[in-house]
Amino acid sequence: MNPVKTMNAATLNQDDALTFRKVTPLRLPGNRLVAEPTPELTKVENGTSTESGTPKKNNLRRNLIAGIATLVVSAATGIYYFEYVAPYESTDDAFIEAHVTPIAPQVAGRVAQLLVRDNQDVKAGDVMLQIDPSDFQTKLDQERANLAASKSRLEQANAQFTVDQARVEQEKANVVATQAQAKQAEADDKRYQAVGSFAISASQLDLAGTQARSADAQVDAARNKELAAEAQSALDQASIQTASAEVQGSEAAVHQAELNLSYTQVKAPEAGYVTHRTVEAGAYVQTGQALLAIVPHQVWVVANFKETQLTDMRAGQPVAVTVDAYPQVKFKGHVDSLQSGTGPRFSLLPPENATGNYVKVVQRVPVKIVLDDAADANYVLGPGMSVVPEVRVK
Repeated sequence: MNPVKTMNAATLNQDDALTFRKVTPLRLPGNRLVAEPTPELTKVENGTSTESGTPKKNNLRRNLIAGIATLVVSAATGIYYFEYVAPYESTDDAFIEAHVTPIAPQVAGRVAQLLVRDNQDVKAGDVMLQIDPSDFQTKLDQERANLAASKSRLEQANAQFTVDQARVEQEKANVVATQAQAKQAEADDKRYQAVGSFAISASQLDLAGTQARSADAQVDAARNKELAAEAQSALDQASIQTASAEVQGSEAAVHQAELNLSYTQVKAPEAGYVTHRTVEAGAYVQTGQALLAIVPHQVWVVANFKETQLTDMRAGQPVAVTVDAYPQVKFKGHVDSLQSGTGPRFSLLPPENATGNYVKVVQRVPVKIVLDDAADANYVLGPGMSVVPEVRVK
């Protein structure tokens, strides 16, 4: 390479000024300026230049590559958005819900045995605790004795009714017999009266009349006895009804005593997990006192979506659910139903928008999501756990 020209400011011509437009001046001792040009713009003594078109081509290539990369990234972003973002609606205001069944005793007493522990999985009908049954067994024995006495009184009333019914029939027969006798006496009296005193004595006439009147009185007495017997029979029927009612009452008392005795065994109404246990063995419990709760295996998700997210949401759409406790697992489900009303509308103090100043706030609507996956013992899902559902709406 030819040596670079060095000169002071007074000897620079126009060509030199153009040649060294992009050089860096250096001040050396002796106040001399030395220009150190860039390699691409160095002017050589023979009037030729070493500048080439390579940098411009490199810049053009870099710009082209950058543009293509931008287009690829934009296309990938668009595809990702329309494939994995736009078709889904998601919210983090979602929780697991279930029908929690509180367990309370139906009779009061002291807990003799506690047969379950915290978080134990129980089946429907399993005995969870035993209340001391002694008092209830005694009450059952007493009611059974009362039932036996009531049945005995009913049988006695039935027997008495049978006797009195026979007496009624007997009195009816007596009435018929006395009526026949009365007719006979009346006929005799009429014959004696027709013959008169020419054939019989006056005493015989008087006797015939007396017998006729006596027969009539006996008929009346027999009829009265018949009525009394019928009245007694009716009274027996009433006694039978009373005794029958007593038997029914005693049977109901026995049944209630049997139920109370069975209530001393507190059983699980459905399968699930024992939670929130507050009872211990030996404690005295009252009727209706909360002892524990059963959380069933069947759970679902209640997701509070914004009302603006419900435009395309319908029942039956697939849902992918991520539980905060198990972020590595995706649970599958589907939209079961949308609540007919927002959450605040059913709160204890719903908003009253007709009074005061109004500020529009996006409301949230509870959506029920049912999990399709079978219950897995490795993943415990309980009410109140936070989840993030993603509903595919398109």
